[in-house]
Amino acid sequence: MDGERPPQRRRGRPGHDQDAVLNAAVRLFNARGYDATSMFDVAETLGITKSTLYHHVSGKEQLLAMAVDRALDGLFEAAAQVSGEKRAIDRLERLISSSVLVLAERLELVTLLLRVRGNTEVEQHALARRREFDGIVTDLVKQAQAEGSIRSDVDAATAARLIFGMVNSLVEWYRPERGHPETLARTVVELAFRGLRTEATNTTQDDQRRQ
Repeated sequence: MDGERPPQRRRGRPGHDQDAVLNAAVRLFNARGYDATSMFDVAETLGITKSTLYHHVSGKEQLLAMAVDRALDGLFEAAAQVSGEKRAIDRLERLISSSVLVLAERLELVTLLLRVRGNTEVEQHALARRREFDGIVTDLVKQAQAEGSIRSDVDAATAARLIFGMVNSLVEWYRPERGHPETLARTVVELAFRGLRTEATNTTQDDQRRQ
């Protein structure tokens, strides 16, 4: 129509925010390894110059810190959300279920977190936070044992590690197209707690399902 301005053409490459930079870096870290990935590699993947990249982040260590912190933040948020449950066993089951959902939602971030070995200050900090989270899970197992919901003959720390060994193993094969995360979460909880619950608690659950 007369008087309308013609659409303006976009000039230059599309911009990249910090999240786009982080996502590209995490994919490269997982594919090539953190040590083998350079800032030039990240810039090249995004189609920007290295100097432009440094407008978003200070370097590789900041990218690694951001990635592992986001993975861990999801787990600690899940732990905070279960505090309203009265019974320890319910808090524990909900935490495991939520942790599976965090893994599915932040799959690449959690994959990178699980490869951290403590070689730098950033990695040592991440491992310290992982140990803190492990302590939360272990305490919940102990509380569930005290209330009689979980077998007392199982070491609490061992149970916590075995449960999260199952959860963490999902990074090796889980992909979104392989099923809905909530279905997967229910399966993990069912498999883990069938063996941990006391016989009386399992019987009660079976009776509730039949009703």
